[in-house]
Amino acid sequence: MLDSNNNSRSKQLIGRPGIVKTGKYRHYIIAATLENSSIPAMLRTVVLLVSFCLAPVSIADDLHGKVMCGYQGWFRTPGDGTGNGWRHYARGEFKPGNCTIDLWPDVSELPQNEQYPTAFRHADGSVAKVFSPVNATTVDIHFKWMKNYGIDGVFLQRFVTSTKNPKLRASLDKVLQNCRSAAQNHGRKWTLTYDLSGLKPGQTDLLIDDWKRLRKQLKVGSTSDQSYLKHRGKPLITLWGLGFSARPFIYDEWKKLIHFLKHDPTYGGCAVMVGVPSYWRTLERDSVKDAKLHKLLKQVDVISPWTVGRYRTPEQANKFITKTTKADVAWCKKHNLDYLPTAFPGFSWQNLKKTKGENAKLNHTPRLQGRFLWSQCWGYKQAGAKSLYIAMFDEIDEGTAIFKCDNNPPVGTSKFASEKNVPNDHYLWLTGQATELFSNKNNHFSDKLPERVAAAIKPPEKPNIVFILSDDQAWTDYGFMGHPNIKTP
Repeated sequence: MLDSNNNSRSKQLIGRPGIVKTGKYRHYIIAATLENSSIPAMLRTVVLLVSFCLAPVSIADDLHGKVMCGYQGWFRTPGDGTGNGWRHYARGEFKPGNCTIDLWPDVSELPQNEQYPTAFRHADGSVAKVFSPVNATTVDIHFKWMKNYGIDGVFLQRFVTSTKNPKLRASLDKVLQNCRSAAQNHGRKWTLTYDLSGLKPGQTDLLIDDWKRLRKQLKVGSTSDQSYLKHRGKPLITLWGLGFSARPFIYDEWKKLIHFLKHDPTYGGCAVMVGVPSYWRTLERDSVKDAKLHKLLKQVDVISPWTVGRYRTPEQANKFITKTTKADVAWCKKHNLDYLPTAFPGFSWQNLKKTKGENAKLNHTPRLQGRFLWSQCWGYKQAGAKSLYIAMFDEIDEGTAIFKCDNNPPVGTSKFASEKNVPNDHYLWLTGQATELFSNKNNHFSDKLPERVAAAIKPPEKPNIVFILSDDQAWTDYGFMGHPNIKTP
């Protein structure tokens, strides 16, 4: 109980309705003034302080022991206010026979005004709807799923080439802010990944300029950005797409980027992760053949090979891990680097390929009810990896999404992948199991797919309720007015 005579303490908390954030708690202040009462003046204002746990303490910094997902955040709709059309749902009009997604998102938990109707129809004739991550509530629900299933957070994708277009950049910034707020709300972590796809020689200053703007205007990765992931005590940032054989080998420009992010006196001080080809160490297949790549990689903090599509069955995944990953881990350990392997639940891009006049098989890499994903999770852990990257949380274009998808997708000209006998949250749950595996919280796992047992429903925690009595004051008399951590409802 606060003493009403102790003005320094009472004025910090008591006043008009508001929210005080202290650590993992939010305190909701509800004030009521008793007018024309015969009771003493000091009792005329009755303040109710309700304190309850809104979210768990934010998970610890550092990449070790974590399972993080890639978050594309690139879907747009004509109704979301961005002016970006059906971006990443289709090239042009989004309609049966013309779409670029192979999984259909389950939007049933989103607010009605954030469910966007389409020209597609379900078997019962109902309108099929999609989402846009430009909406804060949608992203918040995604992060709530991460919290509920024990997923640590996301690497938010940001394509450098898209930052040239002010309209695209504005929506990218909005998604970024949505992710940051949602991560803070649900005790998750987020970090930024710059995707260099499509970047031409001489364009790397686009990234530098964008990072400077994000640091100055949005304070990304700053000490106030509490949900931003740090590694080795520094904000972690990723450069994805270095060393692939199908891309220009711009060694000097990559070196410049890494040096800037690590050592610039104003905008540097970051830990740097690089997304590289599967065969980066042996300099073969999907990798450039230039040994200078290794010289470059020794300057970073984390190496993360991209293995999506490099194997299609649990047996092939195990062979790859045995032959390649174990030696990758040893190489990184020798050079004091950390290693983040990539696992994916399956792969399908039939509709995307059709828009390019090409054919592809639906469910090109079958999910096998999760056995394919788990074979990688278990294998990478046994190979010595300390953390894991899941591709992806929301990638429905290439069918790698782990978030809730509709197992009764629209019918008609365009076909969509689904698993009829698998719960729509199955891959969220399985990724949460991977989190327990890598955080060493459960030593009962094996190479067999974990068995899902219905969890007991926990009763809601009772709130802590404190009544505070204050003397009669004007609303503007309280010391916390204008405080940055107090917001009125």
